[in-house]
Order: sequence, then structure tokens, then C-alpha cells
Amino acid sequence: MFGKVDEKELLDLARRTRKDVWQMVYSTKSSHVGSAFSIVEILVVLYKLILKNNHKNPDDAERDRLILSKGHACSALYAILAELGYFPKELLDTYAKNNSILMSHVNSEVPGVEFSTGSLGHGLPVSLGMALAAKSRGEAWRTFTILSDGELNEGSNWEAFAMAAHLKMDNLFVIIDCNKLQAFGFTKDVVNLDPLEKKFEAFNWEVMRIDGHDFSELYRAFTVLSNSQSGRPKLIIADTIKGRGVSFIENKLEWHYRWPSDEEYQQGLIELG
Repeated sequence: MFGKVDEKELLDLARRTRKDVWQMVYSTKSSHVGSAFSIVEILVVLYKLILKNNHKNPDDAERDRLILSKGHACSALYAILAELGYFPKELLDTYAKNNSILMSHVNSEVPGVEFSTGSLGHGLPVSLGMALAAKSRGEAWRTFTILSDGELNEGSNWEAFAMAAHLKMDNLFVIIDCNKLQAFGFTKDVVNLDPLEKKFEAFNWEVMRIDGHDFSELYRAFTVLSNSQSGRPKLIIADTIKGRGVSFIENKLEWHYRWPSDEEYQQGLIELG
């Protein structure tokens, strides 16, 4: 049990979210399904257990803010928002189609979405600005941002990491979706940034590394960091699997841009249940 929420409920929400994403990507022949699947458990824990927000009042001034900086994984965010009642689930059928607000990168016109993203390296600097705004106003809401590990190639992130620590932004939480793959290769082969933990610790962030598909580890990390009195910004390195949930797309580079064929779609539905 996680408070009033049991693991079965979390597992079912993760399954439904992945199934929604699979259907969205197939119906529009769009891409980034692997990137979306790797963050599902992260989103489930955030929305069900951590974030202080309410689908009935998505613009509540006291809500926690979440920015999905890896905006190409928007299908997972849209799916979980629909599952939780931020907008009618039928709207998912319009994903990536003409005149739809559900664009193929995160769009702030969607209820529950804080900021439009897609060009990597922008989400964290904007999140830092939000966290600073809350601090300067004496407000208690927190800012969370999800980055991809490939996104760490962008220098703007490292400027924001340095400034957040300097400003003691302990109301800022960063989750790195460390699925080890980016558009054209393994992250270690494109720009090897290991050891990540030591780098972020050297930037004076409070760091935890966990299994990004394990609800218990995710919940514990968010709880420990939320209760910390260190005065430092918080960072979780979530080790994940790109394409998690459908066996034949897991850890496969080509599924950064591919969509499923008719046969693959049916097989994926069987695996997702």
C-alpha cells in the first residue's frame, strides 16, 4: 500500500497508459513510443502519490508544477492526464492529427500541461524560473521536471543545474529518465557523461539513483527527498528501459522513430493486456 493507493491500482494505471500510447502511435503512424513507455511508472507515481494537484481545478494557484522537458514523450503525459480525468479520453483519438490540441510534442493548451516543450534543454531552465517564483513569493508549491538522459547533451541544462544549486532551490525536483538511448545511438557512445551521480553531487544537488520502473523505489526516493532539510535542489536518476512493456521494442534504437505495423500492433495489445 502507498497511503490509500495499493500497488494493483498503480499497475493498472500504468497498463492503461501504455495501451493508450500504443493505440495513439499506431493510429497516427507517429513516433517516440519507446521514449513514452520508459517514463510511465514515473508519471504514475507522480500523479497518484506525489503531486499536489486536482483534475477538477488544474489551474489552482497552489498546485505543484510538472514540466515534461523531453516533449517528444508527450503521448504518455496526454494518456495519463486523460486517464485521470483532466480531459475526455476520447480526445486521445485526435493525437497528432490536424487541428488537434494534442500535438506530437507537449502543448500547453492541453488541460493539466504547464509548458510547451519539444526543443530539448528548455524544460529545466523554465522549471528553475518557476521554482524561483514560488520562493520569491513565499509559496509552498513545488516544481518537478522530467529530462531525458540524451537531453543532458544540451549545455543549457548544466547552466540551470549550477544556478539552481547556487540559489538553493530545494523546491525543485529533477527526474532523469535514464534509458541509455537517444535518437541516433546509445548515450554513452554519443556523449559519455558518466559518472552522473558524482557530477550532480559536485554541482551540489541531492541525488538518488533508483529503478525507474519500481513503484516502491520511486515513492521512497520522492518521499526521502521531499522530507530532506538539506536546502539543496533534488535529483533522481531513474534507470529505465526504452520501450518498457512491449518485449520486441524494449531497448531497441529503431523504436525512437518507428511506429508499429498492423501485426506488431496486435502483438503489442496482447502483451499489454
